Amino acid sequence: MIANYHTHTWRCHHAKGTEREYVERAIEGGLKILGFSDHTPYPLPAGYHSPNRMEMDKMDGYVDTVLSLKKEYQADIEIHLGLETEYYPAYWEQLLDFLSDYPVEYMLLGQHFLGNEVDSNISSGQETSDSARLKQYVDQCTEAMETGRFLYVAHPDLLNFTGDAEVFDREYRRLCRKARELDIPLEINMLGLWDHRPYPREDFWKIAGEEGCRALIGCDAHLPENAWRPDIEQLAVEMARRNHLTPEEWLPVGSMSLL
Repeated sequence: MIANYHTHTWRCHHAKGTEREYVERAIEGGLKILGFSDHTPYPLPAGYHSPNRMEMDKMDGYVDTVLSLKKEYQADIEIHLGLETEYYPAYWEQLLDFLSDYPVEYMLLGQHFLGNEVDSNISSGQETSDSARLKQYVDQCTEAMETGRFLYVAHPDLLNFTGDAEVFDREYRRLCRKARELDIPLEINMLGLWDHRPYPREDFWKIAGEEGCRALIGCDAHLPENAWRPDIEQLAVEMARRNHLTPEEWLPVGSMSLL
């Protein structure tokens, strides 16, 4: 593994450690590229507070810290400034307006909620046998991919569907086909492997392999030590190989066209 684009910071309220610690751990592991992609601030209605993302007034500090480390460590590792972002249609344009003031280089799609967290607050990670929820998740992910704003889809198999196998196949195959059509990679998520979460799912990655999707491995690091975990990386590589996928080593990252 030479590149990881999925790294969080303390600002999201559920990660620990300093940005410098993540950088030094990545260098220790021989990574050549490290992307920070903390949970994006979102311009949600006044009075709503999310416990799982950085506040809008923390964005300046996030940007300044990452850019400072990018300069300081430029001889040792290539550092990029990104965000992990949900696609909330009701607030999407406001988010793009907010981000247009910052030198964000990329966004990862991490669809943690259905609809949005204000109006429905239905977590994608909740176990469900409801086929309507899976369809809504896939609809939202495919619409997000069609915006052209995302570098890749983080933990695409996040929605923990335990219902009919034919529904699972039909809907997740639809997601994979859209990703292939738009040439957007899908992430095998190391946090899920390390933390024994329901994802990454073997049955999802079988579909991704059959559909010829692009894949890559993402650390989803919320602790500095998880910015390099060769043991967990090996599990992700083996999952990819079992499903006839070759994880991409790196992706081209450039400034987003937000305007």
